[in-house]
Amino acid sequence: MGVSGCGKSTVGAALSLRLGLPFRDGDDLHPLRNIRKMCEGEPLDDADRWPWLDRCGAALRAAEGGLILGCSALRRRYRDRLRESSGLHGLRFIHLHADQERLCARVSARKGHFMPATLLRSQFAALELPDADEAAITVAADRAVPALLDDILTALADDPSPGNLSHAVSARAVPHIGPATGPRGKKI
Repeated sequence: MGVSGCGKSTVGAALSLRLGLPFRDGDDLHPLRNIRKMCEGEPLDDADRWPWLDRCGAALRAAEGGLILGCSALRRRYRDRLRESSGLHGLRFIHLHADQERLCARVSARKGHFMPATLLRSQFAALELPDADEAAITVAADRAVPALLDDILTALADDPSPGNLSHAVSARAVPHIGPATGPRGKKI
């Protein structure tokens, strides 16, 4: 989870490879109307987000054996909606946090994505950091992907809460074995 440009797709795809779980980019689940709205520089409102979040929840629910889903989930109520629509009340969130100026530069340089950098400010304004009772993992997203993965996997393995994926981490995590290709052919 996190604002646009924080690395959800890249880190999600890399985590997918490390855990042996499928990855799905929540951006691919947006209705065309939402994409058009964002392309025009208009932020989404809750009425736009609910059907999208329900699609994301359905994707999580349908994934037997687990799924890593890249989804902004900026507000607590959006994360709650994902928990409800997926039926996974122990759903774990990994918040990729980075500074707005750095992400604005990253999003401005990005090619082939519908989300313009002009909407980043509205995403930061909407962002509600996960509360302690959400058992989310927050990592600084301004580091190399292998370092982020190590931090995420360590946090998952050390977390005693139910549904924490520690079984997946211990059973499936493998050491970083070199470059791989993530979404849109990016090296991860």
